[in-house]
Amino acid sequence: MREKMETAALWLGTIARVALWLAGIGLVLMTAIVFAQVFYRYVLGTSLFWAEPSSVMLMGWFIFLGAAVGVREGYHLSFDVLLYFLPDRFGSWLHSLSDLVVAAFGFGMSWYGLQLADKAANDIVPGVGISRFFDFLPVIVGGVLLILFSVERIMRRLAGLPTSRFGEDHDDDGTISPDEIGTGA
Repeated sequence: MREKMETAALWLGTIARVALWLAGIGLVLMTAIVFAQVFYRYVLGTSLFWAEPSSVMLMGWFIFLGAAVGVREGYHLSFDVLLYFLPDRFGSWLHSLSDLVVAAFGFGMSWYGLQLADKAANDIVPGVGISRFFDFLPVIVGGVLLILFSVERIMRRLAGLPTSRFGEDHDDDGTISPDEIGTGA
């Protein structure tokens, strides 16, 4: 099981890096589009009709992709307050319970996001000219990534793989050992 989990962690680490890069590119693009819109409106006295809907769509992408990667890295949604009051032996269980709740939330995002996308698919985004389906696609993809990354965290614990890069068991010096496969080390 450990070898399969190490291989899966490498693939999921690659997916997480790609998602983070896409989120960063989306943030930069959105910022450039908003700047261009402000410049066009207040300096040139005209407007870019596609700027607002495309900026909102890009915002959805970088928010949901970034949040999913944040879950993988252990920066989101956890029962950390309880860890201060309960004995250490409950830590792994609480982290796993937290991951199950996040996975369920990701399933809800994907399921209901798909239903919303299906209902909006025949409408067109004004100014951009594409289906409203693409407005909800970041919710669906973000939900799927939440499920994948939450299940990965649980499976890493079960396989006995290190989780220090995932918000648990931090080393004193903050370094990651070379055997921490799939965590960006």
